[in-house]
Amino acid sequence: MGAGLAQIVLYLLVLLILVKPLGTYMARVYSGEHTPLDRLLRPVERLLYRLAGVNPQQEMDWKIYALAMLLFNGLGFLALYLILRLQSLLPFNPERFAGLEPHTALNIAISFTSNTNWQNYGGETTLGYLAQMLGLTGQNFLSAATGMAVLAAMVRGLVRTPPISPPLAGGIKGGVGNFWVDLTRSILYILLPLSLALALILVSQGVVQTFRPYQTVPLLQATTDADGNPVSEQVLALGPAASQIAIKQLGANGGGFFNVNSAHPFENPTPLSNFMEMLAILLIPAALCYTFGQMVGDTRQGWAVLIAMNLFFIPLLALDVSAEYGGNPILTTLGVDQTATDLQPGGNMEGKEIRFGIANSALWATATTAASNGSVNSMHDSYTPLGGLVELFFMQLGEVIYGGVGSGLYGLLIFAIIAVFVAGLMVGRTPEYLGKKIESFEMKMAAIAILVPPAMVLLGTAAALMTNDGLSGIQDGGPHGFSEVLYAYSSQGNNNGSAFAGYGANTPWVNTTGGLAMLFARYWVALPALAIAGSLVRKKRAPPNAGTLPTHGLLFIGWLAAVVLIVGALSFLPTLALGPIVEQLLLRQGVTF
Repeated sequence: MGAGLAQIVLYLLVLLILVKPLGTYMARVYSGEHTPLDRLLRPVERLLYRLAGVNPQQEMDWKIYALAMLLFNGLGFLALYLILRLQSLLPFNPERFAGLEPHTALNIAISFTSNTNWQNYGGETTLGYLAQMLGLTGQNFLSAATGMAVLAAMVRGLVRTPPISPPLAGGIKGGVGNFWVDLTRSILYILLPLSLALALILVSQGVVQTFRPYQTVPLLQATTDADGNPVSEQVLALGPAASQIAIKQLGANGGGFFNVNSAHPFENPTPLSNFMEMLAILLIPAALCYTFGQMVGDTRQGWAVLIAMNLFFIPLLALDVSAEYGGNPILTTLGVDQTATDLQPGGNMEGKEIRFGIANSALWATATTAASNGSVNSMHDSYTPLGGLVELFFMQLGEVIYGGVGSGLYGLLIFAIIAVFVAGLMVGRTPEYLGKKIESFEMKMAAIAILVPPAMVLLGTAAALMTNDGLSGIQDGGPHGFSEVLYAYSSQGNNNGSAFAGYGANTPWVNTTGGLAMLFARYWVALPALAIAGSLVRKKRAPPNAGTLPTHGLLFIGWLAAVVLIVGALSFLPTLALGPIVEQLLLRQGVTF
């Protein structure tokens, strides 16, 4: 256990060390300042604008910015849907996989376009190389860059004040940036360089990156299949995996090349690959907090939101790790030794890779559900009830504890607006955030953003439990079966993408309702965020006075965390009580289902 805890501490230290340099670099990217990559990438950037007919100096108000985002994402959805449906006609499909069913293709296209990357298929048995590369990997970049672009627009709304000098190009009043510029710079200057570096590291560790067809190899020891027939060889799935794994982790996408995701030895073969992939999950979301502080001219604001995130992350990580090290009490009553020795790792090792152990499995599970990533290196369905509760609750908090790249931070900033508004009501003064007055319009938009995802989760779960199609996918009975359904819709309704792996969700009903949950959860948070940016950018900044609530101090940090907790608890505590909480109580009494 001591070695595992040391690895967790090392992970957090490395992450913290990288926050400032990467955050500073990204702030320069979004502010249009000089970066070390300018000499190489500026010509490419200018060429892309000329080919697309984009004037990079042309500002957009929030409505035009939102329309550009929706149109671009809509075209991406359509392109991906057609690739999946027409897969059998496309090249780079050495296993000759057929086109996907309409409801399956619909769910996948929505999933990857919305940055959810919920997977209702087995990658190595369903998709050819072109569908994986052009379709899924392409959307991994585009959907991640969309979230980062929306964050940049929202931060400009907080920073800019009228009258803007020099005037914005195009005569736009209240401009929040240019979507095409923010999208291009997010990909070109941030996501591509980081993905290239990580992909090279992963290839060096043995992650596959090839166009060769699947390979048949002889087994060292013959065996039999489920029907008793002799088996002497095995088919090894290959493909250009490393390039997809890099952006799936860095872009908070999480969609694996293979069915078991990063538990697969071809996706995650070594301790170093495991560490780097885990680091990539939180790297950009954490660094964007410092980017936010740089862009608003007060780095204390960035550290404040990062600390607020860790007020949840570290205690819940500790709970998850301790729950898994504690083992399964039913096995203890049966005389099974679950203590750690030189011969066994101890604790609850069901569903976990021995090569990673409990600490690295629990850390990954905590990071991936906190960060809207959704990738896994262990099966969450096999966690203890308390361990599964941690993963569920991270998603149900709104994917704002780190969250997706860009989307997590603008979600937390919406909570910050709610926090200052409630604090203003308490003391009887007009609330302000970073000098901008928070009024009725901002609160209406914030209410939409924090209420839509819980509504999608609860309505989807209720509907699934009321239909035969929804019930048919449940693997287990009792509260754990309920948790499987709740987890599926919590994952889709909060754009996470991970799964308990115990819910058979590839049915027309679940694919359609889950797709709707992913759509609403993505865009009915992004659109209110842009609307808030458009409203705030037109407001003058009020100078701080004796009655101003400092938003960088410990008092506000604690209050912000409390608001996030209150909203999450009020929305989901009853459902958690019906699922993992009661399951934990029954487990202690030796009851199983």
